[in-house]
Amino acid sequence: MATVLSVSGSPSATSRTTGLLRHLDARLIAQGHEVLALDVRSLPAEPLLRADTRHPAIVEAAALFGRADGVVIGTPVYKAAYTGLLKSLLDLLPQYALADKVVLPLATGGTTAHVLAVDYALRPVLMAMGAAHVTPGWFTLDQHIAVSEAGTVTVAAESAAALKRVTDQFSAALGAPGPLRVRHTGQTPAVSLAVP
Repeated sequence: MATVLSVSGSPSATSRTTGLLRHLDARLIAQGHEVLALDVRSLPAEPLLRADTRHPAIVEAAALFGRADGVVIGTPVYKAAYTGLLKSLLDLLPQYALADKVVLPLATGGTTAHVLAVDYALRPVLMAMGAAHVTPGWFTLDQHIAVSEAGTVTVAAESAAALKRVTDQFSAALGAPGPLRVRHTGQTPAVSLAVP
C-alpha cells in the first residue's frame, strides 16, 4: 500500500506521545502500510540548533520525508503549541517537504485546555509545508495513555475509539486518489485537480 513516516516530536525518552505513535503504527502496518519511525530526539542536537541542513542525519531525515506517501506527526503540547524540538526539524526541511502527502497531526497533553493546539498551532505549519491533505487530527490526554516498562501501550477506552477512527481515515486517504493535489513548482504552489 503506502509508505508512512511516523514522526515523534517528543524530547522525552519515556514519551507517551512516542508510545502512542508506535501503537498507531501497528494498526497502520496491519492495514498493509510500510511504516518508518523517526524520533526527532534521536537526531544530533548540534545540527538541529545550528540549522545544518547538510549534516548527514538531517539529510537522512529529509530523505525519509521525501520517501513517504503519508506522514503522522505526533507531539506533546508545551506552552499551547508543538515542541521546539519538532519545530527545529520542520524548519530544516524544504519548504514544500509535505507536498503531495497525506498528513495526520496528533498531540498529547495534560489538560483539555490544549485541545486546540492541533488545529491552531500544528495544522497551519503542515499546510504551509504543502501538505496535499491534512486529515482530522486528534488530541489525547496523557492520563489516557499508559506505557509499560516493556513498551506495551494501553489507551483508555474513551480515547481508543477516536484514535482508531482518525487513523483509519488517514489510512483511507492514503489509498484513495484525492480530489485536490498540491504540485510544488519551487515558487508559489500550483493547485491542480486530480482526475481518477
